[in-house]
Amino acid sequence: MTLRDHLKSGRARLVAAGIDPSEAARDAALLARHALGWDAATLLMRDPDPAPPEFEAAFASLLDRRMHREPVAYIRGEQEFWGRAFAVSPAVLIPRPETELIIDEALAHLRPPAPPHSHTLICDIGTGSGCLAVTLAVERSHAHVVATDISADALSVARANAERHGVAGRIEFRKGSYLAGATGRFDLIVANPPYITDADYSALAPEVRDFEPKLALAAGPDGLRDIRDTLTLAAAALAPSGVLLMEIGYTQAPSVRSLVSAIPALTLREIVEDLQHIPRIVVAQHL
Repeated sequence: MTLRDHLKSGRARLVAAGIDPSEAARDAALLARHALGWDAATLLMRDPDPAPPEFEAAFASLLDRRMHREPVAYIRGEQEFWGRAFAVSPAVLIPRPETELIIDEALAHLRPPAPPHSHTLICDIGTGSGCLAVTLAVERSHAHVVATDISADALSVARANAERHGVAGRIEFRKGSYLAGATGRFDLIVANPPYITDADYSALAPEVRDFEPKLALAAGPDGLRDIRDTLTLAAAALAPSGVLLMEIGYTQAPSVRSLVSAIPALTLREIVEDLQHIPRIVVAQHL
């Protein structure tokens, strides 16, 4: 069989397992590349070729895991975010494209690179894989980042990603909730908190519900538990004119507007929509 034949067969197996056909085609290609150690261009160029002898068994094993609805990112051990590869494991939430909007907004709000003696202080609450903390440290060389998480396993993944991208020396990792005891007035706080209601959690896709950490997803009966606490914390921890960028769920914009309006120290500048026109990123500023 050629590699193309294996890809078609793999796609069919994934579709039979209940995976959407377009997603199945993408996943089969990603898993084939992982088994072969190739990039996309190499697979495209060589897919008419006979499969290497060791490929069939390796590919079949990867397909079996995906058919049980394990996310491709966990199978491969990495996920792309902001054009960079980040290590992931079941200890951390898989970075999503919509979370990249936080980076867009952060880079627009942060000062341009400053002289070496001038620093911007950033906190990434619930850093998980470290995708936000690491990306901001790479993109803004004058920034010092505090990255917190209550999971020691998540912090291990985040530290590895900081080392991978050469910014470990500018990120302070702290175990604990929210600021985890970090002091100072932050120019920027970023957060992708849990925001799924307890009721909605059970209806999530099996890839999410059965594999990703519930601690990073579910946030009480109304899904606002961590959003409330993050807003309250930001009011106390941001420097004057400092900005909070926080991801929220697709129905939560009205509630968040009310929550921010009840905090005198904060003003809501906007809620940025994602590509599906869903209000997604809260931009709140300290007065």
